Amino acid sequence: MTDFDEDVVIVGSGFGGSVAALRLTEKGYRVRVYEAGRRFEDEDFAKTSWNLRRYLWAPMLGCFGVQRIHRLPHVMILAGAGVGGGSLNYANTLYQPGPAFFQDVQWRGIAAWESELSPHYVTAKRMLGVVEHYPHTGPVERIMAGAAEDLGVGSTFRHAPVGVWFGKPGERAPDPFFDGQGPDRTGCTLCGNCMVGCRVGAKNTLMKNYLALAERRGVAIEALRTVTEVRELPGGGFTVTTQQSGAWFRRARRTVTAEQVVFAGGTWGTQQLLHRMKASGALPHLSDALGRLTRTNSEALDGAMATRVPESLQLARGIAITTSFHVDERTHVENVRYGPGSNLMGALATVLVPGDRRLGVRLRSLMTQVLRSPVRQFRLGNLRRWSERGIIALVMQTADNSLTLSLRRRFGRLVMTSAQGHGEPNPSYLPQAHSAAAAIAARVEQEGGEPAEARGSWPEVFGIPLTAHFLGGAVISAAPEDGVVDPYHRVWGYPGLHVVDGSAVPANPGVNPSLTITALAERALSYWPRRGEADTRPSP
Repeated sequence: MTDFDEDVVIVGSGFGGSVAALRLTEKGYRVRVYEAGRRFEDEDFAKTSWNLRRYLWAPMLGCFGVQRIHRLPHVMILAGAGVGGGSLNYANTLYQPGPAFFQDVQWRGIAAWESELSPHYVTAKRMLGVVEHYPHTGPVERIMAGAAEDLGVGSTFRHAPVGVWFGKPGERAPDPFFDGQGPDRTGCTLCGNCMVGCRVGAKNTLMKNYLALAERRGVAIEALRTVTEVRELPGGGFTVTTQQSGAWFRRARRTVTAEQVVFAGGTWGTQQLLHRMKASGALPHLSDALGRLTRTNSEALDGAMATRVPESLQLARGIAITTSFHVDERTHVENVRYGPGSNLMGALATVLVPGDRRLGVRLRSLMTQVLRSPVRQFRLGNLRRWSERGIIALVMQTADNSLTLSLRRRFGRLVMTSAQGHGEPNPSYLPQAHSAAAAIAARVEQEGGEPAEARGSWPEVFGIPLTAHFLGGAVISAAPEDGVVDPYHRVWGYPGLHVVDGSAVPANPGVNPSLTITALAERALSYWPRRGEADTRPSP
């Protein structure tokens, strides 16, 4: 078959899918993007996280927001939804990983990754508008610097590289990044609600760069379309079936044909779809390594909270993440904030319990702390002004731990499940995170928050860590026995299929992965031939 509806269908519009959309249309391909989430203009985002319909993603309940929450037996996952994927609700933070990531055993023998990716990191930084150092210093930045000093690692403290247009606060200006080819922008007002959705227009989401430029070149993006099946055609190419996201009855199923398909639905979306296609027989030759080396970035979300803070402290003023330091050579700590009024995620927070003990011990510790000072714990746990009274500590590691994901049948449905995988056990808590949270709490109290203490999360009490950076499971490999895609991101056994998102990342980067996903996508797409030209890549 040679008469396809599209040359390439892209499943998902996050960092990998957006790069693919722009670079492929630049090379002459006819491209269609399917995105399960909705399209947002700046004014469509929720004003605070309490607007559940615009903030949370629960389409069967009529919630079409930017924040996905998924749960597995070994981790709770925070992810993004909407045209622009995770860029809509990520924290704008664009670090490049250190050498340990590039030297991970899974892929170090395939290429000299650090040097090979170097020019693609440069391109990714330019496209995402990276400001190498957050340009403001306030109470939170002073607190983080002080906590680093108290932990004896003050030399590692730095202001974060971020993807934000600072400009003149609140002032509209012509596109400052792409010679006027991109959308107009508005200078950041430091409102703090980056992760709820930037209503100002300052955040460099993918709708401000890759996707905006791709649409100008003719890429079709269909929002609120969930891909339910990708099936190989006997004569070559694939069928791609979609349905209306969140529909109970009239699902409006449609099928198109494409010569090639790019999976870029994020780690959860891509893995779930590939697992289902392998199980159903639609793509039976997918590698048995599917689901292995699923990573959580060895992550924990703890923090510090005060019962009250003076007006001058303004912990909620700034962008989502502004600084970081290293507790040790493999553990990276960042401050995180939500803006005033966005207090919903505070419902996940609770007292800090000893994570290396049995569940019964952790629960007794929780109850002991609550009963010892019930009024104080009530005030600390109160959601009123939660975002203005504390600092979230996002802790990430380059540790070699992983999960293995698979499908299991539950109440007649196939659902994703997890088991411990290769390497160290995926941690249920990080002692370094507890130390960092305690140091941050001490500095909050010194700055005038009284009293303050380190805080944990409810999932952590039950031995389930939180991660905002779910990765892997369809990883780059030298052979199909070891991963799902080849070094050019082509799916083993299906050279017309490609995985270009976080699920191809083979190791824990130990920093926010968005820049790395973008750079990997830039590299993968740089090897594609122009439409109609010969493919010079080695056969998989």
